[in-house]
Amino acid sequence: MKKTLFMITTAFFWFSLYAYIPELSTYAEDLGATYKMIGLITGAYGFTQALLRIPLGIFSDTINRKKIFVQFGLIITLISCIITFTYPAVYSLLVTRILAGVAASTWVLFTVLFASYYKSEESPKAIGIINGCNAAGQLSAMLLGGVISLNFGTRYLYLLGSIGAATGLILSLFIEENRDLDRTPLKIKELASIALEPTLVKVSVLAILSQFITYATALGFVPIVARELGASSLQLSWIAAINIVPGIWISAITGTVFVKWWGGNRTLIYGFALSAILCILIPLVPNLWLLMVVQFLAGVGRSMVFPLLMAFGIKKVNQRKRATAMGFFQAIYGIGMLFGPIILGAIGEQFGLGIGFVITGLIGLGAIIIIMKYKIAEV
Repeated sequence: MKKTLFMITTAFFWFSLYAYIPELSTYAEDLGATYKMIGLITGAYGFTQALLRIPLGIFSDTINRKKIFVQFGLIITLISCIITFTYPAVYSLLVTRILAGVAASTWVLFTVLFASYYKSEESPKAIGIINGCNAAGQLSAMLLGGVISLNFGTRYLYLLGSIGAATGLILSLFIEENRDLDRTPLKIKELASIALEPTLVKVSVLAILSQFITYATALGFVPIVARELGASSLQLSWIAAINIVPGIWISAITGTVFVKWWGGNRTLIYGFALSAILCILIPLVPNLWLLMVVQFLAGVGRSMVFPLLMAFGIKKVNQRKRATAMGFFQAIYGIGMLFGPIILGAIGEQFGLGIGFVITGLIGLGAIIIIMKYKIAEV
């Protein structure tokens, strides 16, 4: 029961953060934002995560509490949605995304708290399941959001997000927390040893590249491409949602099925190759339906990569230090979330979005070289 309640709470958390995502960039454009500003709005979400995730992980490990941070994240998400609903403007969008990044910084505590419900050797399974809940919340928000936007307008997506956050907050009051671990605060030397743990460093670099692609494309400028191809508000939600669909089932089986078939390294290589190549092909897509296919397959690639990176990031870390390790991992990949949309936006404004997509995909292919050289996931 405690697992189910936490899974539902997690789904509502991500529901609230993603209710408006399918139309974030197009709404910003409608409000007068340039490509550079759109990149900044999208990237601000990653900026606050890069700043806060490590301190939150350290503080959580020190006080041996996770639940309070889950609730904090839901409260901040609620506030962030209300801001843009009550005052829709370019700079309120920027503030909303900054606060959304603060809220998303607590995701490290969601993952570690849920993993604590499982045995240490089952961490890949736990991470896969909680990522599936993440994707389910995002998908539900996008599909329902398309209907809300079509009938009431884009602004009401932020009201929808606030309702999701409030629901999740109420549910979070009843989740259970395992607090039977060693409460001894981590020392500076221990923190350094976590940050320099070889596997954690390598998977964090790969996560930067994965998020660079995702936040530059599916969660950044693909909606603008879609609208140029004639997409309506409802179709924008479909395109965003179809990118999330694979995360529900691919994330749940990556750590069990794919790793048994191919091994960790080859699973990561196949996932990165799929994501990067499809990114390069986006400028050549002639219609909305083919764009949906591309987005779906890109979601498959991302879902093959990310749960594995999260699981390998904490697999060799002591239970008491896992929130800190996950905080480091998620803070580092926030760099990709920040610079992906900013760089693509800058290139797009100067040379066109097509060139931006190609360069983004080529950067993503660098991950394959890293995996082949360092054998990231020896399983």
